[in-house]
Amino acid sequence: MASPAPAMLAPQQHPHQQHQQHQQQQANHVVATIENLPPEGSSGGARSNSLSGPHSANVRQRIRKVFNRELLLSIALGQVLSLLICGISLTSKYLSDDFHANTPVFQSFLNYILLFLVYTTTLAVRQGEENLLAILKRRWWKYMILGIIDIEANYLVVKAYQYTTFTSVQLLDCFVIPVVILLSWFFLLIRYKAVHFIGIVVCILGMGCMAGADVLVGRQQGAGENKLIGDLLVLGGATLYGISNVCEEYIVRNLSRVEFLGMIGLFGSFFSGIQLAIMEHKELLKVPWDWQIGLLYVGFSACMFGLYSFMPVVIKKTSATAVNLSLLTADLYSLFCGFFLFHYKFSGLYLLSFFTILVGLVLYSSTSTYVAQDPRVYKQFRNPSGPVVDLPATGQLEPSVTYTSLGQETEEEPHVRVA
Repeated sequence: MASPAPAMLAPQQHPHQQHQQHQQQQANHVVATIENLPPEGSSGGARSNSLSGPHSANVRQRIRKVFNRELLLSIALGQVLSLLICGISLTSKYLSDDFHANTPVFQSFLNYILLFLVYTTTLAVRQGEENLLAILKRRWWKYMILGIIDIEANYLVVKAYQYTTFTSVQLLDCFVIPVVILLSWFFLLIRYKAVHFIGIVVCILGMGCMAGADVLVGRQQGAGENKLIGDLLVLGGATLYGISNVCEEYIVRNLSRVEFLGMIGLFGSFFSGIQLAIMEHKELLKVPWDWQIGLLYVGFSACMFGLYSFMPVVIKKTSATAVNLSLLTADLYSLFCGFFLFHYKFSGLYLLSFFTILVGLVLYSSTSTYVAQDPRVYKQFRNPSGPVVDLPATGQLEPSVTYTSLGQETEEEPHVRVA
């Protein structure tokens, strides 16, 4: 009861004095508020930072999504294939120019023999359905056709150099890309997005830039006689290459890499041996054999065997289309080596071409293609004893089985997870 006493004894204030005190408190509050305001420039900067912060963060996040480890690894694997082709080109050039050994069928025959010794014998010692005899009983005629296609694709492109120019072979060999795209679209049911086509166009522009540089520096090797025949041979070889690559992609995804290489080694060595005996036995007898020529043949066979063994791994990780785009840089690696070994003339357009192709590869690999119709999904509907699959009522179904999973999928892309 003692605490309220001071309040009761306090003198009462006049209403006019209370009104003056209230106005003074409001004025002091306004002054304090104005003093605490930031400068004019800092308010705009804070607003711009608040707006630009999330935007720059989104840009960095998108760049990290595009240039992820999977994309860089896939591009690097493609460039390893290009370097192997560069080794094949250099050894072939030394054999034909320095030692006058024009034996393309014999060189392919050596590669098929190596494939036979390594992979066909591996199939022979396996048990069950993966045994060589079991595979031959089921699919022998398919692999026989595929082996002939692979042999003739190599032969036609090499033969074309005798009739047309080096530049024509470079440009027309790009015909393999639309062949692979069309076959993948209709037979593998792969669907592409707009960015894939943009990347393909950029890669082909890079090849055109390289061909233009060849013309400017006067590097158009080849006799150029019967040019129409040579161009037709290149187009035929590119078409067969496209068929072989798409078949390879299907086999390594649905069967196995060892089965593909073992069957190619079996039928390739058989039919290339027949072609060698008919067409190149005289040329083979003219070769001035010594240790240098033997070493070149060994180097060629090693690069060719590495290419055939490693390409199915890259195709399974990426796709046949992505691999053929990566191989566009093989000619540029050969040129860069030729500057030092054969004293080719240099042009800045070669570097521009190289980086243009790499930009096209990044664009193509920045997003994944998808399969229009996953047979495993529809198998669930056809199998009455299988589990029931609940599908969403709306929205486009995009199976999660991707053929070029080089980059991470964006969050807004729907998936259908398949059991």
